[in-house]
Amino acid sequence: MQFQIKEIVLWPKKSGILPRRLPFKTNGVNVISGSSRTGKSAIIPIIDYCLGSDKCSIPVLTIRNACEWFGVVVQTAAGEKLFARREPGSQKSTGDMFVVEAPKVDIPAQITQSNSNVRAVKRMLDELAGLTNLDFDPNDSDASFLSRPSFRDLGPFLFQPQNVVANPDILFYKADRPEHSQKLQTIFPYVLNAVTPQLLAKQHELEKLRRELRRKKGELATARQVSERWMAEIRAKATEARELGLVDQPIPQNASQAQLVDLLSKVVERPAGSGNKVTSETVEEAVQEFVGLQAEESQVSMRLSGLRRRLGEMETLRKTSKEYEGALHLQRDRLKISDWLATMHSGGNDCPVCGHAITEAKERLATLCTALRTVEESAGQAGNVPAAFDRELERVKTEIRQTTEQLDGIKIRRDAVEKRSSQAKQTYYDSLRVSRFIGNLEQSLQLYSQIGHDSNLDNEVKSLEEQVAALELAISEGAIRAKTKRALDAVSLNAGKLIPKLDAERPNDPISLSIPDLSIKVKGIDREDFLWEIGSGSNWLSYHVAVSLGLHQFFLGLPFSPVPNFVVYDQPSQVYFPVRLAGKASQEDEDPKLKDEDLEAVRKVFSLMSAVVRDSGDRMQIIVLDHAGSDVWGQIPDLHLVEEWRSGKKLVPPEWLA
Repeated sequence: MQFQIKEIVLWPKKSGILPRRLPFKTNGVNVISGSSRTGKSAIIPIIDYCLGSDKCSIPVLTIRNACEWFGVVVQTAAGEKLFARREPGSQKSTGDMFVVEAPKVDIPAQITQSNSNVRAVKRMLDELAGLTNLDFDPNDSDASFLSRPSFRDLGPFLFQPQNVVANPDILFYKADRPEHSQKLQTIFPYVLNAVTPQLLAKQHELEKLRRELRRKKGELATARQVSERWMAEIRAKATEARELGLVDQPIPQNASQAQLVDLLSKVVERPAGSGNKVTSETVEEAVQEFVGLQAEESQVSMRLSGLRRRLGEMETLRKTSKEYEGALHLQRDRLKISDWLATMHSGGNDCPVCGHAITEAKERLATLCTALRTVEESAGQAGNVPAAFDRELERVKTEIRQTTEQLDGIKIRRDAVEKRSSQAKQTYYDSLRVSRFIGNLEQSLQLYSQIGHDSNLDNEVKSLEEQVAALELAISEGAIRAKTKRALDAVSLNAGKLIPKLDAERPNDPISLSIPDLSIKVKGIDREDFLWEIGSGSNWLSYHVAVSLGLHQFFLGLPFSPVPNFVVYDQPSQVYFPVRLAGKASQEDEDPKLKDEDLEAVRKVFSLMSAVVRDSGDRMQIIVLDHAGSDVWGQIPDLHLVEEWRSGKKLVPPEWLA
């Protein structure tokens, strides 16, 4: 998902002072370099707080005492968005937020009041990420870690704070808390595209069909239990029908069940010979009821027709969206040659005849490259049908099912009235006893038809069983596990290619990412070692950086990923000189010099980040907050220095505290 940090903004509590603005470069590596206690480690909590965190983790005293509002401007495919949130004071957090959406946001000099709240911002972020509205558990479980995915669940892939970036026990942000680790394990197959919104919709549909199947089976079992008693009474009913004169022939003693049922069916269908005439009142009542049922059936049929038409239009929309996405990918592939030509072009190439610079071709090539970036961004969003679409599609399917059942009920009532009317036009039964007998016999035969092999209820059960079997095959747990494993193998392969470029002791040993453990395993000759079983901070840092970057490489390779394409690292170089910083000789000695081997190890981290961004086609943003100065990373290409916080310069200007 195109979602990167454009700017961080702080509004002071003091009046008459302009806000503090900290701009970042999108699609590149950004570095904020500075000494200790300058505010670097507050950057991640500020971003997290403005994006809807339940708790404000921004450091107290200096920063929170000086700031009234914290804000972050993000660049998305739909333009820029400012999310600002009020400083909570003595509370853990506040729901007051100020939101601005525009192609290019104008930062207000002062925020006087909120215009939104945290709940609305979370919904907006969920929509931007294209997250489904369906829970992971179709049984409506109360477990929070099985609830629908949210933008807040994606934080572990975006932030590597100081206490995580080289931690042997924790690989992901906030994974040390049980509620966060459980939810992260749940959403991992979803972000890896092993579980899609369409698959979740099928899981919910499967659970509805299973509940319906259980209900229908219960009805059928009850009917069959009742039928055993009915079969014991069938011969008595046949004998009674003979006594009433409804059967002309004697009933054979060895008559089979089928013969008795056929005989009694003819009793129900035959007209009585009593000569009673039907009255005009009874005919009129039957006709009025029949006409009313016809009108009701017509209305329900029209509504069902409209719902089916809407379902067809929605399915056509989904198909058209996919076709449009394919067309964009085709256009992107045709424009890909511009990237190759750009890499082949050298600024020193002049015309071999006249010696003049070839400017027109360069301009046209730049135009093609710009068009390619536009098509790539559009292609990433084209196939992303909004999350509300799945909810509406599910609602239409449910309403079609309910309307169909309603229509079936009307037809049953209409057929019954028509049958009664037909019988009433022929004759009345000549006695109350005969009438009651015929009624009971009709009910008994109807029950028999329900439990017969060709009955409607039996057919419904078989149809539901077929639908359940088809869905179970389509959403096989084994298939999901296999797809998840393939995705994890791809991530591990990405990370394995990055490890040799870092300061790791076992650069050539393959690694694997484990979802149940939320950690990695390094495969040796005789055993597999978890991250916490491997010593040295340099190893821990290397695996953290490699795995987090490997994940983002995988996300960028998907047709669409809900994970924003940025990641923030806080103090990755801390493993190489924390003791030297603690033991500095004087206040002026803010940045002790690293040993040559340590300096080279830190430079490898920055070099790898720069290379990963270039290899992504400049579609990724990395923000690094570190002590290391330009003497460490200054010669590395494509690194952007945001600001340097030394010699009194900090995140919060000193005049805000005076």
